[in-house]
Amino acid sequence: MSATPGHSRLTKTHRVSIAGVAALGAASLALTLLPGGGSAEAEAGTQEMASTAVVVSQGSTARESIAKQHAVADKQARDAAAAKAKVEAAKAKKAQQAKQAKAEADAKKRAEAKQAASRAAARKPVYTNNLDGWIREALDVMRAKGIPGSYDGLHRNIMRESTGNPRAMNGWDVNAQNGTPSIGLLQVIQPTFNAYHVPGTAHDIYDPVSNITAAANYAAARYGSIDNVNGAY
Repeated sequence: MSATPGHSRLTKTHRVSIAGVAALGAASLALTLLPGGGSAEAEAGTQEMASTAVVVSQGSTARESIAKQHAVADKQARDAAAAKAKVEAAKAKKAQQAKQAKAEADAKKRAEAKQAASRAAARKPVYTNNLDGWIREALDVMRAKGIPGSYDGLHRNIMRESTGNPRAMNGWDVNAQNGTPSIGLLQVIQPTFNAYHVPGTAHDIYDPVSNITAAANYAAARYGSIDNVNGAY
């Protein structure tokens, strides 16, 4: 039913409350009109209506209390959800920051490794493809492997054995007669080369650096150093 224009809509609670008040008013009026203050029955009716009004009032108060409790509980739930969302957001932000920091650290390590490789490549010596370059490269290999020897000791023995020719071969001495001719810069026979070959160098007796390092390795084992060799060995 539509509300009558000019009047506000009454709730059920309001209507019950008004009825209770009206009942109390009617009871009071009846008592006033009765001679001598009214009969016992009228007084009992009045008390009953008064009790009804109290119950109605108490019911309304209880409903208001429950509504307030629900409102408080709803607010507490919203506050808890907001706090949880805040904590989760902080965790997500921290995880993202850690991930970004790790990515930056990894990128820095890669950059440093690349720079170190570039510096190492820049420091790597370039050897000339001649006797001087072969001796210098052989000396670097010998130092890395702990094989003794000097530039002068290598150069002196090379010039005596092959005059600096990496393809030199002795075809007349006893080794040649036994089928194992002396070969290369330091005139090494194949069995000796195989036994004293230095890892990291070419496994080729004619290779200048391989020939020098194998001969120096053999001389170190037999004479203490290639520097101690002053004749055929």
